[in-house]
Formats: sequence, C-alpha cells, structure tokens
Amino acid sequence: MELKCQVQNYEWGKIGSNSTVAQLAKNYTEIDDNVPYAELWMGTHVNGPSIVKCTGVHLKDYIKENTCLIGEKVVEVFGEDLPFLFKVLSVNKALSIQAHPDKQLAEDLHKKFPDIYKDDNHKPELAIALTPFEALCGFRPVSEIRNFVENIPELGKIIGDQIKNISNDDEFLRQAFIAVLSCQKDVLENELNIFICRIQTLDACTKDLIMAPLIENLNTQFPNDVGLFVVYFLNYVKLQPSEAMFLGASKPHAYLSGDCIECMACSDNVVRAGFTPKFIDVDTLTSMLIYKGETPRDILFSPEEEDDFTKLYKPPVPDFAVAQIKVPNNVNYSTIKRVSASILLVISGVGSTNTGGTLDKGTVLFIPVNETLTITAGDDLIMFQAFANV
Repeated sequence: MELKCQVQNYEWGKIGSNSTVAQLAKNYTEIDDNVPYAELWMGTHVNGPSIVKCTGVHLKDYIKENTCLIGEKVVEVFGEDLPFLFKVLSVNKALSIQAHPDKQLAEDLHKKFPDIYKDDNHKPELAIALTPFEALCGFRPVSEIRNFVENIPELGKIIGDQIKNISNDDEFLRQAFIAVLSCQKDVLENELNIFICRIQTLDACTKDLIMAPLIENLNTQFPNDVGLFVVYFLNYVKLQPSEAMFLGASKPHAYLSGDCIECMACSDNVVRAGFTPKFIDVDTLTSMLIYKGETPRDILFSPEEEDDFTKLYKPPVPDFAVAQIKVPNNVNYSTIKRVSASILLVISGVGSTNTGGTLDKGTVLFIPVNETLTITAGDDLIMFQAFANV
C-alpha cells in the first residue's frame, strides 16, 4: 500500500525546494520556498502518523485491524504496532546537543517527570547520510580534549587547574565536562565573548587547529551558547552518502548539517545539553553518560551485504534495522522477505512493481510481513527499507 506521510516544519530544516524532505513530499504537499522542511515521518507515531493513500485511514488504525500483517515476532515483542519511526532529515541549522536514556532510565524519568519525559521508552537512532552530513558524536579521544583545554585559555579557565591536573583520563573527562555544563551563565558568556573576539585575530592555520570556522558558524546560530565549548569534547564527524552512525543510549551527539535517513525507536525522550532554547537537564545528562573517548572511525556503523543490490544496517537493538537497496536501470529485483512489516522509501529513480504500482522519488510503501516486492527499474533506483530487527 502506498502511504502519504507527514512533514515537520521545524525551524532548523532546509528551506523550500533545497530540502530533500520537500523534494520527497512534493507529490502530496505544496512546497513553499520560504518555509523550512525539516523531517519526513513514516510510521505510526501519534505526532505525525502516516496515512494509507487510497483510503485515508491512519496506518496505525489499519495495523490494529490487520495485526497479522506486521508479524508474530513483532506482536510478541512490541504489541500491535510498529516499534520504529522512519524519517528523512534535512538539516540547515544545528540540532540540540543531546543524549537518549536507556530503557530503565527512560522508565524512571517518565515516572518522576512525566511533563518533560513523556514516554517510558528508549530512543536509539541510526543515521545514514544521503548527502555530505556533519555531526558531533561521542566523546573525542581524551588526549585531544586535554590539548584543547591547554591551548584555549578561555576553556581552561572554566575548567580550572584542579581538574586539569587529574591524571585519570575518564575522571578528567567527567569532571571537565560537568564543569563546562555547570558554569554560571555570566562567567560562561564572558569567556565565550573573549574567545570569539580572539579567534577573529588568528591566522588561518591556527584557526583550523581549534576548529574556529565551525565555532564561528555555530555562534551565528546560537550566540554565546554553552554548546560552543562542548564542541571541544565531541568528535566532529563528516559522513559521506551511505555512511552511517548508530546512536545508542547515553551517547552525546548533535546533527549539524546535511540530509540523512534516520530510523529510531518510537520515543520522544531527549536529554539536552546545548544549542537549544528547550529545557537543559544537566544533572540527568552528566549522570547518564559513559565517559570514554573514541575516534570518528569508531563511530562509523558499517552495513553488511545481503545480496548484490541490498546492504543491511543492523544495529544491536530489536526495534529497527534499515536496508539500502540500489537497483540499476532495466534490472528486475525481488526484495528480501522480512519477518516484520516494513516501510519502503524511494529516494531517487523510477520503476514499476509486480503489483502494478509505479515507483518514483518520494514513493512510500507499506509491505506486510514475509512479502516480497518484485521491482523493475526504469532508471537507477535508490531505496531504503525499515523494519523491526526481531
């Protein structure tokens, strides 16, 4: 069944037809070139439910009436609904620096603070780049953080000599990160003002060493924000198309720019640290993180080959997996049977199916459990398929 999916117009999205989200949704959404198009939601989430195109019925309601279509294993583990939310993101402005709780912490937070943490589920995420995609992700190697602290006086002043002299890397990282997030606002803004003014006087080589171009760009988006110093704690990751990263529980991250496929567990639980006007929960965030450094290479999440046309991104959670399917022009291809219902999105190309349907950019299909779709590509097709990882 073809689906009509919801667009989210968050202010950080790319504007008008420059947005991949807008390009994919233009078949059923009139595009305004003055409006941001941030996310395309595919699934049953209450804040953006997909609709069966031919009937106008919400996909969630259709599944409740036809539970057999999503698969016995899905029902056994998750109940009568899809456990994932499938998305496309088009990022023009940095999203908040954040991390997500694990299942136990999510349950505790929801019980204690239901107005802030509105459900009791975890929120692991997988991001697959569609265009060159930039993000902050995971703590960088501690040696790099120590180097920034030593060579950026304003950052070093906030952290202080006592923390600088901690020899244990993990404890240094923990205390230094807490010191930055807990810094009094007036002290933080004063040091950031000094820092931003100073980097304007530096030569190009020195600027590059302290990532000044990134800092200056982010400062135009979030002036004097604590996130500007958090940048020096996190890896600056640049993904090329088809490269991916998996964001498990307690991993700090922020998307900065570009377009990506995202798949996640159905949850709204976000613990924020910066680049946001929303509530920042320093105590929860700093207590939940794992203070270990890693490299950008460690963060890359590689797919496995399923056949000549399909790569599978299979994270270590049961909620979701994503397949990338590339079918060359004039080739017939049958999709792999899944033990879960799935949602298939066409990113580019054209084609037809054995069910008599047509495929083009932006087509979204719901495929029942154990069903296969035979596709004939009329032009090179690139598709992504999301399903439960049970």
